[in-house]
Amino acid sequence: MPQNPITPTLPLDEDGKYHGFLRLPHSRNESAWGAVMIPICVIRNGEGPTALLTGANHGDEYEGPIALQSLAWELQPHEISGRVIIVPYMNYPAFRASTRVSPIDNVNLNRAFPGKPDGTATEKIANYFNDVLLPMADVVVDYHSGGKTLDFLPFACAHHLDDPDQQEACVAATKAFNAPYTLMLREIDNVGMYDTAVESQGKIFVTTELGGGGTATARSARIGRRGARNVLAHMGILNAEPEVERSRVLDMPDQDCYHFATTEGLVEPLVDLGDRLVRGEPIARIWPLDRTGVVPLEYFAQRSGILAARHFPGLIQTGDCLAVVATTDDD
Repeated sequence: MPQNPITPTLPLDEDGKYHGFLRLPHSRNESAWGAVMIPICVIRNGEGPTALLTGANHGDEYEGPIALQSLAWELQPHEISGRVIIVPYMNYPAFRASTRVSPIDNVNLNRAFPGKPDGTATEKIANYFNDVLLPMADVVVDYHSGGKTLDFLPFACAHHLDDPDQQEACVAATKAFNAPYTLMLREIDNVGMYDTAVESQGKIFVTTELGGGGTATARSARIGRRGARNVLAHMGILNAEPEVERSRVLDMPDQDCYHFATTEGLVEPLVDLGDRLVRGEPIARIWPLDRTGVVPLEYFAQRSGILAARHFPGLIQTGDCLAVVATTDDD
């Protein structure tokens, strides 16, 4: 098996606080012996658990980068017991381009795991995380939001897992994150996901969706910053008390939660995020783009619950996710 070419420019296992890069050699037209330099911060203080915190798995999602830049700046070794590895811009090429997938190879990092040490740039990044950083970690927090195409209620998420003990540990960490909503999710497309790679290694995993539209808000940034510290406190890494507010529990148990467009057109939302729906109620209309006088195609809730996510741009393509309905304890 070839060796992954990524090398860290800082120590990963020494006490102290270090800022550096994961250096990925990348020969391109502009630089024959160039490199992709992925920023990383490592903070260590003696023995204890290791937390791996990542943002910008997709390059157009910003709550994670904001939270992790803040944490990398503020957190000091004397505040922790163990180690915190912070990568604010996991998919650095995509982050710099403000795109979901990498502009280098057009690969979605969150569908590239376990990656290849001799693959494309994105596959090499995935492989380094899979083979080098993940084995070091006890808990992993990977920040997401809706990017440019989706908008979500702000939630932290744990997955339905086959191992009940691992699921219980993930749920406890997700509740500790303490987003306004706490969600249990069964993924509909988990092949190649970072989530799957983390959980297959038996790690505690927390992921999020903290908003969307290709930007952050003051509220979503606050949620992200507080959540990282709360998980570190929950794991006994950060010597602090968690900040706790009420979190509402949601579930997305099956594919009936997801609603997809079967035509292109202009989206007219009929409900807003957080609104309650009864099965059969209308969610949205899609109007034609090229003429008037045509009845719009109307979409109806496939189950009762609340609107947890929606398509963000005003126009939609066939096959795009139009809406997601999550169930609550009342449904």
